[in-house]
Amino acid sequence: MIILHTIKSARIYGSENISGYRILVDRVWPRGISKVKAKLDLWKKSIAPSTELRKWFNHEDEKYPEFKEKYLDELTHNSELPDFISLVREELAKNDVVLLYGAKNTEHNQAVVLQEYLDKEINSGK
Repeated sequence: MIILHTIKSARIYGSENISGYRILVDRVWPRGISKVKAKLDLWKKSIAPSTELRKWFNHEDEKYPEFKEKYLDELTHNSELPDFISLVREELAKNDVVLLYGAKNTEHNQAVVLQEYLDKEINSGK
């Protein structure tokens, strides 16, 4: 399968005009965003970091390297990951895929980790 599109990550606040297959990858619904305004194709809570990991990380930059390591470990043990990768791969044949998140920090969040992980998995042909 030839991949013609890309995976992007974006903050859900102000992302209404970002087109593609839109997936919310937060475990908790973002405050102040209506379901209509979110324009989601999918809310994939189960692929987000566990509640315990999310609370521990608390979006503190100095914890990001350890958060990334722990979240990648959670991903590799997530039974829904293979189906999620297949879905993303299928959507990439038609659209860009946009991983949406609510965090204020645009560099250190789970969507960035997930985007890197998916890029590697999909581009390696697994």
